[in-house]
Amino acid sequence: MALLDELGKAIAGGAIEIVDLTAPLSSSTPILRLPEPFANTIPFRLEEISRYDERGPRWYWNDIHTGEHTGTHLDVPVHWVSGKDGHDVSRVPLKTLVAPAVVLDFSARAAEDPDFLLAIDDVRAWTAEHGPLPDGGWLLYRTGWDARSGDQEEFLNADEAGSHTPGVSPECARWLAEETPITGLGVETVGTDAGQAPGLEPMFPCHELLLGAGKHGLTQLQNLASLPPTGVLLLVSPLPIVGGSGSPARVLALVER
Repeated sequence: MALLDELGKAIAGGAIEIVDLTAPLSSSTPILRLPEPFANTIPFRLEEISRYDERGPRWYWNDIHTGEHTGTHLDVPVHWVSGKDGHDVSRVPLKTLVAPAVVLDFSARAAEDPDFLLAIDDVRAWTAEHGPLPDGGWLLYRTGWDARSGDQEEFLNADEAGSHTPGVSPECARWLAEETPITGLGVETVGTDAGQAPGLEPMFPCHELLLGAGKHGLTQLQNLASLPPTGVLLLVSPLPIVGGSGSPARVLALVER
C-alpha cells in the first residue's frame, strides 16, 4: 500500500498533476461525416427524463443518445474489418487503459500543411532525442487540431476534395502496427486517420493496420500541449459495452511536476 499512499499524497499535494485530455461532450461536439452511400453516426443528445418536477420531484436525470465514436473516444480492434475477430470494448486489457504515454509534437508542421502525414523518419528522429516508444503504452500525436474543436466546420476542414486534417502515412501506420511495442495511437482530430485517408493505400491505414494488429485508437484528445514528451501515465475510461466497437471515454494524464 505504500506506493499507492505515495501516489495519493503526490496528487493531493500537486507533485503529480492530473491533466484532462477529454473534449466536453455536448450536442455541438464535432462528429465524423462519411460521404454517401455510407451511414453516419448521430450527434450527442440529452433527453430529459425529469428535473425536480411532477415526473420526478426530487431528482434530475437524462437519457443519452450518442454513437460509440462521438467526441473523445476509444477505437478497439473489432471496429474495423481487419480486426473483426479481435476484442470488443468490454474486453480491452486493463493494462491498455492504464499505461505510459509519450507525446510527439508536430503542431508546427500541421499548421503549415493541414494534410501533413507523420512519417517513420519523424518518429525515429523523435526517439533518437527522447528515447524509445513505451512498451504497451500510447503514442499521442499532437497537431494543435484541438484548437479547432469548438466548430464542426473548422474541425473537419472540408472542401470539394474532402476533409483536410493531419494524420499518419500508410508506411508509418504499418510500422507502428507491426514493428513498435505501443498499444495504440492517440490524436486530436476526429479520427485516427487523416482527412484524405480515403485516397491512401490502404484506405484509412491507421484503422486498417493498427486495429488489425490488435491495437487501439484514441481520438479528439485535448490539452496535449500541457504534457511533456515523456513521463506521462495515461488513464482511459471507456464504457465496457458488450459487443461495442468503441466508446466515448474520459482520458486523463498523470504528470509529475
